[in-house]
Amino acid sequence: MKKVFILFLLTVATTYAQTDVVKFRGKIANKNGDVITLTGQDFKRTIAVGKDGSFSDSFAAPEGMYEFFDGSEYTELFLKNGFDLTLAMDAKQFDESIVYTGKGANENNILAKKVREEEALEPKIMAVQSDPQAIMKLITEFRNAFNKQLEAPGIDPGMKLAIDAKNKVQKEKQQKMQAEMMAEKAQTAKLAGTESPSFIYENYKGGKTSLADFKGKYVYIDTWATWCGPCRAEIPHLQKAEEKYKGKNIEFVSISVDVPKDYDKWRKMVADKNLGGTQLFADKDWKSDFIRAYNINSIPRFILIGPDGKVISADAERPSSPDLAVILDKLLN
Repeated sequence: MKKVFILFLLTVATTYAQTDVVKFRGKIANKNGDVITLTGQDFKRTIAVGKDGSFSDSFAAPEGMYEFFDGSEYTELFLKNGFDLTLAMDAKQFDESIVYTGKGANENNILAKKVREEEALEPKIMAVQSDPQAIMKLITEFRNAFNKQLEAPGIDPGMKLAIDAKNKVQKEKQQKMQAEMMAEKAQTAKLAGTESPSFIYENYKGGKTSLADFKGKYVYIDTWATWCGPCRAEIPHLQKAEEKYKGKNIEFVSISVDVPKDYDKWRKMVADKNLGGTQLFADKDWKSDFIRAYNINSIPRFILIGPDGKVISADAERPSSPDLAVILDKLLN
């Protein structure tokens, strides 16, 4: 009888231990690094990945949403104590290959599927980008379908609560960022009609170039960096503008805010992309006096300065905008 009681206690202890932690294991083909990182609110855990891509760990985790990072890409996870989760993935086909098994798999397979469906949604939205109602219809249908999956039988109701909580935090952050951006925009707008802050930066072609060198010309400035995708997307449009207004009283100036360690990368991109105009490298990246004076916290940012050295627009239209040609035609013709 005593042995039976001890066995019962061991069984209870084992069950308790299993429900008091998350068990997370798996195998990653073509791994991107030697560790993976799980990050949640007030939580961070690093898990070693073996040479064969396998990993295994158990830990106590507050119920909620987590980010899984493999050293290159991210995905979402819903975790709670008691989950016994196994991941199979090929890092070369990151989102497309994720499959979970074990306790908690149904919830996390829904999240993996959501990412794939979001990617499929993007071209559909682009196809109707001129029709706001059609865009809203696609987004609403997507959200309704996702919420239906969250409310399906057998899906932990805690996941929907966790997603709603995360969305609320993100919305509050976005509102705060929008308020800060509006304040910055209002501050930037005050620069119009004032004498422009100046600069003296290294020129790709040699020597240094200052804003004063362009006195008597209109100056259209592009602040960018080699790592910035939206910046690179504007380059073909900028090159077309440079060609269109060649010989006109305007100088196109590109100022890189790349950090010093990316100096060679900047020079290589200027050469490889055959970038025109005047290519300059800011002296202290984001901390450069000219960049700070214009309240530049995100790029690309375009600035238009008049022949008298005064600011026409501290946040000018992008080269991809048809409005830029309207403005420049009016000034130059």
